[in-house]
Amino acid sequence: MPLRHDIRRGALLMLAATALFTVMSAIIKGVSDHIHFIELMFFRSAFALPVMFAIAARRHDWSMLRTKRLNAHVVRAFTGTMAQGCSFFALTVLPLAEQTSLSYTTPLFVTILSIPVLGEKVGIHRWSAVLLGFVGILVIALGEGAFQGGAAPSTIAQIGMAAAVVQGLWSAVTTLLVRSLSATESSTTIVLWQSVLMTAFTLVALPFFWTTPSLTELLLLVLIGLIGGVAQILLTEAYASAQVSALGPYSYTSILWSVAIGWVVFSDAPSLSTIAGAALIVVSGLYILHRELKRSKQRRSS
Repeated sequence: MPLRHDIRRGALLMLAATALFTVMSAIIKGVSDHIHFIELMFFRSAFALPVMFAIAARRHDWSMLRTKRLNAHVVRAFTGTMAQGCSFFALTVLPLAEQTSLSYTTPLFVTILSIPVLGEKVGIHRWSAVLLGFVGILVIALGEGAFQGGAAPSTIAQIGMAAAVVQGLWSAVTTLLVRSLSATESSTTIVLWQSVLMTAFTLVALPFFWTTPSLTELLLLVLIGLIGGVAQILLTEAYASAQVSALGPYSYTSILWSVAIGWVVFSDAPSLSTIAGAALIVVSGLYILHRELKRSKQRRSS
């Protein structure tokens, strides 16, 4: 399957995926007091499967089940499980905004790893834009005292912070594996095998952490899986559409969605630091888009 290399399409898909993942994280945070994060991981993967099968049925195309790169899918599912485990654990012990902020080491790791792994040429402009976006994250986090909370963090909070940062590294490796798989596999094939394998991985551990959910919690758990499945397809399509290092800044919009959810649902108005950081994030994304469009025009003209 040839790569599309369409930065506009990739950016739009990334924005949509990021919004859905933020909603999913908010739901996870809401039920994590009663449901273990391993059980949350199982539902996240298991109930993404109906989304995949619905797409196959609608297209009357079950060829997405076929693959000649099963080993690559297993590795991708393993790194995805590690990233998801770190992320979900961090969500259970940290505030949503803090967990989101700490997880944004991913674009930096992706940019660094894409050079030796994918052979991408990352110039000073994209380096600057990614770093600018990360500065925006730090402005928000430090301005809100996200890393201290007004007091020395507890041991479990420190572990949560470390897990959130490590999640960034695992996510970066997963992103590069998805990019490699996208050269020969469709997005639905990648997400289908991810869901099947990650469901199997978490199912092995599930009996040790199972808590019977209430009806409301069960509905929310199913919703987590459905939203996650749709978001994962959009994310995979995004990475099949443009260079991963070019899409990094767009994932920063999760902060904007976190602010919006907090404002509308919890009546938490954004502070000046949040506004300033968000402005840096938006500028970095727009500048990346500008550079990619300029490079595309130059390639076509030559």
